[in-house]
Formats: sequence, structure tokens, C-alpha cells
Amino acid sequence: MDYNILIGGAAGQGMETITSIIEKALKRAGFEIFTIRDYMSRVRGGHNFTQIRFSEEKITSHRDKLSGIIAFNAKTISYHIKRLENHGFIISDESVEFEDARLKKLPLMETAKETGNVRVFGSVAAGALFKLFNIDISFLEEVLKETFREEIASLNIEAVKRGYALVDSLYSISLPKKDENILINGNDAIALGIIAAGCKFYSAYPMTPSTSIMNYLAGKMHEAGIVVEQAEDEIAAINMAIGASYAGVRAMTGTSGGGFSLMVEALGLAGMQEIPLVIAEIQRPGPATGLPTRTEQSDLKFVISASHGEFPRMVIALKNPEDSFYQTVRAFNIADKYRIPVVILGDQYLADYTTTIKPFDLSKVEIKRYFNHKDYMDGKKEFKTYEINKSGISPRIIPGKIEGTRVLADSDEHDEYGLITESAEVRKNMCEKRLRKMELLKEELIEPSFYGEDEPDVLLLGWGSLDGPMREAVGLLNKNTGKKYAALVFGDIWPLPVKMLNEMHKKAKTIINVEQNATGQLASVIRAETGITCHRSILKYDGRPISRDEIYNKLMEVN
Repeated sequence: MDYNILIGGAAGQGMETITSIIEKALKRAGFEIFTIRDYMSRVRGGHNFTQIRFSEEKITSHRDKLSGIIAFNAKTISYHIKRLENHGFIISDESVEFEDARLKKLPLMETAKETGNVRVFGSVAAGALFKLFNIDISFLEEVLKETFREEIASLNIEAVKRGYALVDSLYSISLPKKDENILINGNDAIALGIIAAGCKFYSAYPMTPSTSIMNYLAGKMHEAGIVVEQAEDEIAAINMAIGASYAGVRAMTGTSGGGFSLMVEALGLAGMQEIPLVIAEIQRPGPATGLPTRTEQSDLKFVISASHGEFPRMVIALKNPEDSFYQTVRAFNIADKYRIPVVILGDQYLADYTTTIKPFDLSKVEIKRYFNHKDYMDGKKEFKTYEINKSGISPRIIPGKIEGTRVLADSDEHDEYGLITESAEVRKNMCEKRLRKMELLKEELIEPSFYGEDEPDVLLLGWGSLDGPMREAVGLLNKNTGKKYAALVFGDIWPLPVKMLNEMHKKAKTIINVEQNATGQLASVIRAETGITCHRSILKYDGRPISRDEIYNKLMEVN
């Protein structure tokens, strides 16, 4: 059992509110949820929609075919009716001018007026939706009581009851199981990971789609003991975070591609000063302003090589909300251990889609700080903040913690003590020292996720948020075709883990990269690092997320 409902209309009609209530109620009923949001960069008008997919089984992607449509206007029907299943349904107000055998024109607006508030229009539709699926409206009532103050909740509950009475049931489904999951999106999972990692300072300038990380943290400032600073721009934001990290607290900044462009010089500063720093780069289509509310995976090569000069860094692409939480914590530990900047890459798709996952296991969270105060407390050992050693990882102490000990930091090339130098020999040794960290870092890389057959005819390569769509697409392909398919989905991307890649590419007859960009950036990185070349590409770069069905259909076309 797998249903997919689209709710569409103009910005300002309250779709986001009713979508949130419906998905929470379905989650309370025990269903697995996967909801995507497609919205324009405008406050009112245009066309926005959400898709709520729910099932008894675990789901990791959106799909294209629709079980039903809740249309707040006729435009929604005309835009999406081609995707509606033959036995599907459409709920709309009786005033909507459109004709189709599947359309149920209901007195939604009139019913809302009868309750005393026309704004409960969406709750009337929600009640009708639950009746069509024969799901008890008590789940809706619970969520409404938690969402609104008593007076408003009562109006909406009355609207739900009236909507429930407007239609007959189409389906007879039983509730799957007890509700044990949480419902969360990628950016909120990152924010929770930031808190769990012990971060105490987050600075950022608002830029869609990264802003909700800052918003979530700002709402938890006092509860979580974290300082959240809205800076005047991205340059200030990253430099504030660098300063806070130099002072000894865990610090982070977040932005999207355009903001990261402004941060690039300071990224090099963190690299030169060897100051731990975590940066969330939540991608959207570029260049320039691009499509502010859409998704893309087009910043990979930029982030890997950003800033002038050569210095170590790590880039982690987040796969799903669960991964986002744990990898954010890991990013802080790695940044501290190696004294490097770590970039966690998300995108608008992952930032905004909501899904059900198991509650985070805090027993898996370990905060690791790498200070060396004890080694220098007796004052007998001279402190070198950029000590040249075999590992390349110099000792670190917090400024002011040891009396008489200086902790210098300079943007110029420097010697072991942090004093500016023009020496060719010192420059060479310092550059090599910093880069030695990468060899150690490679030893703790996480190999890509593997899905599918061990001896595949076709091996798919992807990264980041394509984890869910590729996982489901591989399952469909192996079920419905005579060929064997498998996929490797990369999270750690720089440095690139190559063990599984080298093993699997020898087994596969065909290698295809699947990416949300126009140039196949992961394929380019893989070719440069390993010499492995992809035979074909499946690329999407129109700003909309690629679904499991699109991947499946593209592969069926070439086979």
C-alpha cells in the first residue's frame, strides 16, 4: 500500500499549514511519510504544491504518479492531472471550473463559512481526505489541538468533522502500526546535530535554503545554550565563526552557494591558521541568484577547490535527515581532530522534504575535543601552535588558558610559533605539514552506501540527497527487469573513498552517474581521482528534484 497526495494552490492560501497538519496526523496513525515541497520565490500568487506520500513500508523518495489531488484552484488540476492515476481522485471547491470524472466538487468554502471562519477551508478538505481513506479523524483533532490555541483549534476541528461528512470512503485501509517515529526535514536534523555536537556559536546571514538551520537554532538558544548571531553578511559570518573557534568554542556557519562564494577568502584563512570550522553549504541552482527556492547539486567541485592556495579540508555530502544529524556531529569531531575546515553539503530538496525516521540514538553521539593543555601546564615545554610533526596535526590550546603562553594566528605564512616568515624552506615544510593531514584523514573515510546486486550489469553512482531516489529506483529495476542493478551513493566525497568503487567498477558492465547538475561533477571527480570513467550520465538541472521514477524511466529508455 502506497499513496501519494498532492496539495496545490497559490502562495498565501494556507497550503503549508494544512500540509503540516495532514502529514503529522498520518504519522500519528502509524504511516511512513515522505513529503516534498515545491514553492516559488514569492509571498503570494503563483503556483505552489506539496506531495505527501504515505505507506505501511519504509519509503525514501517521492514518486511521480498521484493517488489524489487537493486543488485550491483550477490551475492545480490543469498542471497535475496528467500524473493522476486512473482510479485516483480530485478534491476541490464546487466553484472550480474543471470537468473530470475523478473530480469531487465539494462545498469546501461554503462549509468553512458555516463554521464562522473562511480560513478553515483547508481543514474541511483534510476531513474529506481522511474520509476517502477511511482514517479516523481523531488523529487530525490531536494535531489541531497541539497546533492552535483552543478557540482556533475548535473551529478547525468542526471544519474537519464537516468535511468528513461530505464524502463516502473510497478505500478501506487499516492502520499499520504504533507511531514510534519522528517527522523531520534535513535542515532541522542538521540543527539538532549542531546542538548534539556541543556547538556553542552559530553565525550566518539568511540565505535560502540554509536559513531554517539558523531559525531553528535561534528558537533553541536559551534551551540549548548556544549563541546564534545573524551577521550583516556572509563574510562577517564566517569570520565570526573562525574567531569563536580560535577562542576555543565549537563554532559553525551556514549558507548557500552565493553566500559561500563570499566566504571563500575566509575559508583559506581557516586553512592557513589551522582553525577548526564547520560550514553547512545548502545548495540551490546558480550562478548568481539562480533559483532561490529550487534544488541542485552544482557546487561540488567549487566547494572541493574553493579558496586560493592548497590546504586540507573535508567535504561530506548529506544523504537524508538521519545521516544529516550524525554526520554533522562527525564533522565537528573531524574539524577539531585535524584542525581543518569541514564542509557539509546539503541542498534544497534535503533541506525541505520531511520524512519519518527512528528517533536519534544519542548513545552514538560522542563529543571529541582535541586540546593539549596538560602537555604544557608545567611551563617547561615550549608551545608551538604550528609544530611540524609526522602527523601534520599540531597541538592546540585555548588562548589565555596557560599563563605566559601565546597562541598566535596569522594569515601570512608562518613558522612553528606563528611568526611571519619569508623563508622558502619554512614555507615548503609548512605546506607539506598541513597536507600530511589528508593522508591520515583518508584512513577514517566512510565508504559509499551500497544498494542492489553484488554482481551488477549496471552500476549507478550518485551522491548526497540522491540516496533515497536511487535506492528505490534500484529496487524497482531489479524487480521489474532482467538485468542486475546496483548503486553506490557517496557521502564522504573529499577526500574520495575509493575501496568499494574500485571493487565494484570491475564487476559492472556499465557505469552510469546520476546527478542533479549539468556537467556530471561527481563523475569528473571520480575520473580525476581514480581514472574510472562513467559510460553514461543521467543529469537533471531544472531546479526540481529527480524522483525514483525518473531514474527508473531513464534507465528503461537506454535498455
